[in-house]
Formats: sequence, C-alpha cells, structure tokens
Amino acid sequence: MTDKHLSTQFDAELSGISTRVLEMGGMVEAQVAQAVQALTTFSTEAASIVLKTEERVNGMEVEIDRELHSIIARRQPTARDLRLLIAISKTIANLERVGDEAARIARTVQRLIDAGVSSRLPISDLTFEAQLATAQLRKALDAFARLDVDRALEVLKQDDEIDKEFDGLMRKLITYMMEDPRTISAAIDLVFVAKAIERVGDHAKNLAEVIIYVVKGTDVRHNTPEAAETMVR
Repeated sequence: MTDKHLSTQFDAELSGISTRVLEMGGMVEAQVAQAVQALTTFSTEAASIVLKTEERVNGMEVEIDRELHSIIARRQPTARDLRLLIAISKTIANLERVGDEAARIARTVQRLIDAGVSSRLPISDLTFEAQLATAQLRKALDAFARLDVDRALEVLKQDDEIDKEFDGLMRKLITYMMEDPRTISAAIDLVFVAKAIERVGDHAKNLAEVIIYVVKGTDVRHNTPEAAETMVR
C-alpha cells in the first residue's frame, strides 16, 4: 500500500471524527437551548428531553474517544495531526460537561415545578445569560469546523460578558431574597442555574483555546485575551 494511499485514508479518518465532534456539538447546543426553554416555560416535558439527550451525549463521547485511541494506535500521528487528535479529546470532554450543565438546569426546573414555585423570578436575566453562553458555544464550534483562529480569539474576548451578566444576576437574586425571604429557596436554585450557564461559557472558552493550540501550536491558557492574541500573531 502506497504512502499516498495511507495518507488519504488517514485524512478521511480525521475528517470523519471531526464531523462526529461537530455532530456532538450540535446535539449539546440544542440540549442547552432546550434546558433554557424548560426554565423559561417551566416545562417538565422540555426538561425530560434534556435528560434523555444527556444519555446520547455521554454515549457519543465514549464512541469518539474509542475512535481516537484506535487512530492514535494505528497511525502514530505527529505534529499538527497529533495536536488535532489531542484537541478532539479535550473538545469532547468539554462538550460532555456542557451537556452535564444542561442536565443540571433541567433537574433544577423539575425540582422547582415539583415544589410549586412561582415562575415570577428574574428568569429573563437568566435567559439573556444563556443566550450569550449559547452564542459563545456556537462560535467556538464554528471555529473548530473551520480551524479559525480569529473566530477562536473572538470567543476569548467575549468571555467577560457572561461573567459580568452572572455577577449582575447574583446581585439581583440577593435583593430578591432580602426583600422576600419566601423566595430564598427558589433563588438559591436559580443561583445554581446561573452558575451552570456561566460554566457553559467557560467550556466554550476552553474549546477556543484548544483550537488555537491545534492551528498555532501555542498554549494560550491562563492568559488574557490580549496576551493570547499577541502570542499567536
């Protein structure tokens, strides 16, 4: 078998596994959106769909991880190909954790509904935070599909927006609890929801850092967005 044929096969395997990652990413993105819908509409049906999707996401992570180990063992890749496979491993781990956060939101919604809690809480603020986080995740997945460093840098630069929204929401929930102690239990649940949404944004940031590593071979973790951009230019 010629080296060219082996190379073509390897490229096809890399393309196939990258497609699977994007499929998993799309599933997780939809899962987060469904969790937010469950929260905004207090829908037990939407929450149940999120929890069912979690099983599929977990299964897909295991399947892709198995494929990765097989490719590495058979092909013994080096340089950028090896970086890509390492990045895919980190990417599916982050996506699985995003799915976990969506499931956490869904379980909280179920608990609030079972407790008969009123939905008249600062849900709209949570929805806005979730929209920011989902947009970040979508942008990170787009950067992965294109191996686009500029797109990945945008994700890093916009991460602070979610953090600021989270801080503002915390202040608002504290005010609710101080003004009406009856809201304390539900407000604490919403704190955990807000934290779960913030973590979705954090995982999107992690994906962006992985993409930069694949393309540039530069580890920009634990650096400011400005420093990261300087490192890759």
